Amino acid sequence: MPFDTEQTFEKTDKTGDADPVMQRKVVSIVGPTASGKTGLGIAVAKALARKGEQAEIINADAYQMYRGMDIGTAKPSLEERARIPHHLIDVAEPHEEYSLADYLTAAGQCCREIAARGRLPLFAGGTGLYLRGLLFGLFEGPPGDQAIRQQLEQDAARQATGWLHRKLAEVDPIAAGRLHPNDTRRLVRALEVYEVTGQPISAWQQQSLRPADERPRHVFWLSPPREWLYQRINSRVDRMLEDGLVDEVRQLLEAPGGLSRTARQALGYREVIEALEGRCTLEEAAETIRTRTRQFAKRQHTWFRNLPHCREIRITGRETPEELARYLQQAAEETA
Repeated sequence: MPFDTEQTFEKTDKTGDADPVMQRKVVSIVGPTASGKTGLGIAVAKALARKGEQAEIINADAYQMYRGMDIGTAKPSLEERARIPHHLIDVAEPHEEYSLADYLTAAGQCCREIAARGRLPLFAGGTGLYLRGLLFGLFEGPPGDQAIRQQLEQDAARQATGWLHRKLAEVDPIAAGRLHPNDTRRLVRALEVYEVTGQPISAWQQQSLRPADERPRHVFWLSPPREWLYQRINSRVDRMLEDGLVDEVRQLLEAPGGLSRTARQALGYREVIEALEGRCTLEEAAETIRTRTRQFAKRQHTWFRNLPHCREIRITGRETPEELARYLQQAAEETA
């Protein structure tokens, strides 16, 4: 049996995630955007079902948490969710903030409930921060320093675009390489940690809260050819726009509460908002989405490649999800 589902879930730690037994049994499928994670997760669940086992998928994409953010986040369709149970999709309002701690708490609860049904938790998504939290636990860091935070935000408002990112790169190039230049909230937090402790946040994050023998064994990341992936990204952006991404963003902005600061950072949404506010044309926004998504995929590749305990699965783009599912089962047997 490649994925052992005979497990118990009783303890939790301060991160809110599930106990060490669960951490050793779950399966995680991650990778860059548009690499085929959704289809592969469903294929793995179906392959397990044919062997008499059952799996339920837990979303590991930060923006699929938000209700109404459907087209731009490439959520699994309602039909796909009907075929295989999915969790942690549409669990937050778009005007709310949803933190890593919130996610780990919810994911741990999902795992325990899935295990209680005798099924296997199967994570699928591309948010590296979520995967790192599942692997190592939650880095809480020092308490926030409101004075430092406000000063950084005020300085950034007076500087040219990208100032925060460049400032972080000077003291913590590892963290800067993982963060988007427009991710103001996380850039400020990283700089705040450095100012308060004198140590870069990337160094703090290396201090794992979970022993190595309690971490998940079955963690796979899809590594496709760059040109194939970039073509997929370009086609996906075109399809999202054709499917009504602009109208979706407009409706979210007009809804009570609008979009939270975090939700506004989502790729596709940020650029469409700029167009709706008259800062660029829709054609320019579309090209910017393609460019930034390709850049994001490159950063994801670096993140997963450098994350311990992630097994790289090189794909050509010609494999079917079913073929990849069989390969993952064989790979899991090697690490059982």
